[in-house]
Amino acid sequence: MKRIVTFALLFLLICSNNPYGVVHAKEMPPPVSADGAVILDAATGQLLYSKDPDTAYPPASTTKIMTALLTLENTNLNDKVIIGKNPPNVDGTRVGLCEGEQLTVKDLLYGLLLASDNDCAEALAEHIGGTMDKFVAKMNKRAKELGAKNTNFVNPTGLFDENHKTSARDLALMMRALSKHPEYSKIATTISYTIPATNKSPQPREVWNENKLIQKQSTYYYSGCLGGKTGYTVQSFHSYVSTATRNGQQLIVALIHDKNKTFFPDAVALFNFGFNNFTFTKLYQKGALVTTYNKDGLSIPLIAAYDFYYIKAKDDTNVPQVTLKDKNLMFRFFKKGDIVDEASISFEGREIGKLKLASSITHGEKQVLNSNNMQKIIMKNKYLLAVPPIIIILAVVFVLKRRVFSNK
Repeated sequence: MKRIVTFALLFLLICSNNPYGVVHAKEMPPPVSADGAVILDAATGQLLYSKDPDTAYPPASTTKIMTALLTLENTNLNDKVIIGKNPPNVDGTRVGLCEGEQLTVKDLLYGLLLASDNDCAEALAEHIGGTMDKFVAKMNKRAKELGAKNTNFVNPTGLFDENHKTSARDLALMMRALSKHPEYSKIATTISYTIPATNKSPQPREVWNENKLIQKQSTYYYSGCLGGKTGYTVQSFHSYVSTATRNGQQLIVALIHDKNKTFFPDAVALFNFGFNNFTFTKLYQKGALVTTYNKDGLSIPLIAAYDFYYIKAKDDTNVPQVTLKDKNLMFRFFKKGDIVDEASISFEGREIGKLKLASSITHGEKQVLNSNNMQKIIMKNKYLLAVPPIIIILAVVFVLKRRVFSNK
């Protein structure tokens, strides 16, 4: 009997055996002055346009996008910050912080994002990292986590250093992460902010937003702009990163190493190109049938585990293709709604994402044992008929549970 059960177990075990490219539009994109430029869709991470997207350039004060991201991820806006001895002595633009002065994170963020004050950047860096070196290490670590492959930060301000660089694509990825924080857009779309009096400054200090895309009186005002950040040093030239939304679609424009200071009109032109030529399309709604698993006589309707969107040119009539992983579901137990597979979604020859798939039916021990495939196994191996059904059931359950645990 032991030999028969062992053989049955072995037999059943044997039997059970962007990422993203650029989306193309028919309309030609507008010319831009910057050496590196991208339009990135915020929801999918797809590039709609790129010009030398991965060459690293000194980003100047657009660096503060990462400083702001780490601030929002690691602090509360009402946290108190005591200014150390270093921030008041930093080069470049300053709001006028004093050693020992107490401000909130919120006050410093307004100074950082509106007026690009370097003393605010260093104060936040020391508050979060303890030291400048530790904060810079956090910047580089976070950049890598976001997929930034051509970035190396040396400071939280963007002051020029030959080793301090990023690319247009990387800058867009950082803005993508930052714009997910509602506090960012609230701050970045404020025209002016008054930093209240402190223990070291009896007079309030006002900071003004330098981003012309949110200034209604500006020629470059852009309805739907959620914020942006400029950058400039003599060695770095001009850079700019911004994000805007229209009809539920959010785009990010990044421009870096612009010698001609045309980043505001160029950003407007790129936003218009992106919104006019591409559409944010829902391919599958959560719970919608994606495909049906058909193998070995088993049919399992597979549904989307969540909404899946993609970007396409507005006049493109092609349809995305779905490819399932090569999984055998015959001897797996799962309930209705369990994730059982994953689909690779391709569009015009490139992968645009992966989608988790759930079963719309339950497939348990009863279904496995009553399946046509199981009946065929038993009929082909008639000696299994001599094995009590309970033994077969236990053998199947044992094998399946071993496989489940071994895959964890």
